[in-house]
Amino acid sequence: MSAERERQVTRAFVSLANSLVDRFDVVDLLDGLTADCARLLDVDSAGLLLADPYGTLHMVAASSERTRNLELLQLQRDQGPCLDCYRGGAPVSVADLSTATARWPRFVAAATQAGFASVHALPMRLRDTVLGALGLFGTQVGTLNDDDLSLGQALAHVASVAIVQDKAVTDQAAINEQLKGALSSRVVLEQAKGFLAQRGGLEMDEAFGRLRTYARDHNLRLTDVARAIVAREIPAQLLLDHAATRPSRPRRPTPS
Repeated sequence: MSAERERQVTRAFVSLANSLVDRFDVVDLLDGLTADCARLLDVDSAGLLLADPYGTLHMVAASSERTRNLELLQLQRDQGPCLDCYRGGAPVSVADLSTATARWPRFVAAATQAGFASVHALPMRLRDTVLGALGLFGTQVGTLNDDDLSLGQALAHVASVAIVQDKAVTDQAAINEQLKGALSSRVVLEQAKGFLAQRGGLEMDEAFGRLRTYARDHNLRLTDVARAIVAREIPAQLLLDHAATRPSRPRRPTPS
């Protein structure tokens, strides 16, 4: 592992570990996880599905809008690697999506059209409870090496602990309550993204970037900013103006 990649891996785990002791925004955390996976692993994009208390999966994070759409298609068509991963509680890897047409015909067609050629899905779990699945999408045919698979699974494990906020949680009802909160926050975030995109004539990825930038610059939770935008407590124009006047600085890739 190169020194630079080692530093990036360390930063990713430090960010996840801090969420275990600090007040944090679960949606922001999971979006950061997908961005870390896309940057650190030999994949081009990542998405994350979480299950509600009834076992129904929902899209909660993605490193790009095209990945978000592909994750949603899995849910709509009830087929795909992340669904199989969640239901089986085990990793699913397909080095060449063209070989999985019979298994997931609609998913493979959509993934290929989106430019993806391989996929790997890793379970998110807390002991015996499977919380969801992390999807890793590549634009090239090929398998992930053992180091990348191990790193991706480790990130998913730490994020799973962060979601429920307490390593000692054993009550399924408590776990379900945390997952319910995460899914509710994602709905509000999508509403705010849509409103801001329409108001500012932005792409959805860019609208998300404006929300995250404003939240971080003002030391606010991403979900709180999204709720305030939806409730018209923070004018959308304020975020648009903030981005225009903000000094430029290096930023990591913006997930959505």
